[in-house]
Amino acid sequence: MSPSGNVRNPQFSRDWLAERLSVHGGVREEADFPSYVHPPEHKPVQAAVLVPIVNQPDGLTLIFTQRTAHLHDHAGQISFPGGRVDEGDADRIATALREAEEETGLSRSRVEIIGQLPEYDIPTGFRVTPVVGWVEPPLELKPDSFEVADVFEVPLSFFLDPANHQRHSDVRNGRKRYYYSMPYGERNIWGATAGMLYSLFQILTADTGK
Repeated sequence: MSPSGNVRNPQFSRDWLAERLSVHGGVREEADFPSYVHPPEHKPVQAAVLVPIVNQPDGLTLIFTQRTAHLHDHAGQISFPGGRVDEGDADRIATALREAEEETGLSRSRVEIIGQLPEYDIPTGFRVTPVVGWVEPPLELKPDSFEVADVFEVPLSFFLDPANHQRHSDVRNGRKRYYYSMPYGERNIWGATAGMLYSLFQILTADTGK
């Protein structure tokens, strides 16, 4: 599938997605490709991201941000909008909506929460809760130029094609790590964001036996 390709799948309605996400069925650990997990003695920093699914006329898309190069954490990387939990946040959903609004200008009133993905540990010390939201266009985005270099959309269908999933491993600080990348054109979506996308792929493509 080409990066510009998008296929309308009538099965992927808001209600169908919400039902799939409510079960978390299909997410499985692969013995030869383990996810990073914080050691027991480490207290992770709690964070949340919004996984915005946009109901575009030509097919569902996902919103991503590219972080500016000067940021302390994950500079220049492609990610979902989000950040660490603040004391004033009622829950992880509140964190995800607040951060997404601050970073991209996407009003929380435009987002309908339809579920969550499994928590994701990141070697930089964070434990991230991915919150999935349904967004109806048109989009009126006003990115924060300090944190966000770019905001863009990618067809959901791109990530549901296993041919677009790449596996990698390397050694960092004496420990071998495994991670996915899902390059889209000239953009390299990798690491935690690609790992969350792989969880979404597993959930949406799992055989439920129905």
